[in-house]
Formats: sequence, C-alpha cells, structure tokens
Amino acid sequence: MTTELPLPPLEPGGTILGDEVYAVLGAAIRDGVLAPGQRLRDVQVAEALGVSRTPVREALQRLERIGLVEVSASRYTRVADYDQELLREAHEYLVYSVGVGLRMALARCSDAELTAMLAWADEMVAASADDDHPALTQASAGLYEVVSKASGNRVYLRVMREAGLFFQRSVESWTPHLLDVDERTASFRALRDAIAAKDGVAAERIVRRQHGVG
Repeated sequence: MTTELPLPPLEPGGTILGDEVYAVLGAAIRDGVLAPGQRLRDVQVAEALGVSRTPVREALQRLERIGLVEVSASRYTRVADYDQELLREAHEYLVYSVGVGLRMALARCSDAELTAMLAWADEMVAASADDDHPALTQASAGLYEVVSKASGNRVYLRVMREAGLFFQRSVESWTPHLLDVDERTASFRALRDAIAAKDGVAAERIVRRQHGVG
C-alpha cells in the first residue's frame, strides 16, 4: 500500500487555502502525477501538503463534483478513471459551451480582447498547418480562456473555471475530428475570419462542425 503521495508541501500565500489545495490536487490529477485509481486519504494528503484535513476535505468534495475524484462512502476516495462514454459527453458539452461563449464574447469584447482572440486563432491556424496536435490543443485552450473572460457572463465564467481541470484532463485524449490537414486548416482560417468580423453565429457553427457536434 502506498504510504507517500508525490505532492510537494504548500507554501500558502494570499489565496484561500482550500482553493490552493484544490488547484494542487487537480493539477496533479490532470498531469498524471496522481494516476487513475490512486487512493486519496485526507490524512495522507494533508500530511503531504503540510495543511490541516479541513481544506483537503473541501478540495476532494469539489474534485468529486467535477468528476476528477470518485468516492464510495466508508470505502475509498480515489482518482477517477474515464470511460469512453464520459469522454464523449465531456467533448460534446465543451464544444457546445465554447460555441455559446464565442457568441457572447464576440458581442461584448473589447478591442484588446478581440486582438488576443485573433492572436490565439493565428496560433491555431499555424499549429493545424503543421499537424501539431499538442500545439493546437494549447492554442485552443488559450483562445477559450480569453473567450470565457470576454463573455461578460459571470455564471459562464465561474462554471468554466470550476470545471476547467476536468476539461483539461479530458482533452488530452481527444483527436481532431477533421483529420485532413488542408481541410482542418481551412476551417481554422474560417474561424479566424468569423472572429475578426465579430460574427458569433458563424464562429459557433464552425466550432461545432470542426468537432462533429450538432
């Protein structure tokens, strides 16, 4: 039985400790430092991080709500594994959410936010042309972070932030729906043009088509 967890002690700063524990545990799960099936005992996690059990319990409850941790009462708390159906559902939900976010963001964004979105869209075009899936994933995440902030909708932003770790972990297993490099790259150029024109309807339609959703 594992007696130590690969987690560095926390050095609390100005953030709320529970949020800090949540971020550290979530990142460890997302990055595979804590593998699927790894048991997470609150006492053990608290000792590893150098904190009390209360913020650890709060963090584990939040991680359970977004699907990174699974709990069986009085039996175990462990890192969740994903089945293929859950991955499909996560993909579907995120694509629809991103489309809605684009519609809101392009209707409300500042000039600076639009410039940032276009810069990430250019990165996506370049990554697609190079057939560089990791770079494309990174550029997509950068774009949609800006989109979330520019949406001007606090509910949307909170939901996307809270579930962000779940989506970041899920997206690692995804592959582009459009496998032909030229076709996919043309699609990202069209998305870039829609963003430049602040055409949220077109941008949403392109994103759904890129991922084969709706």
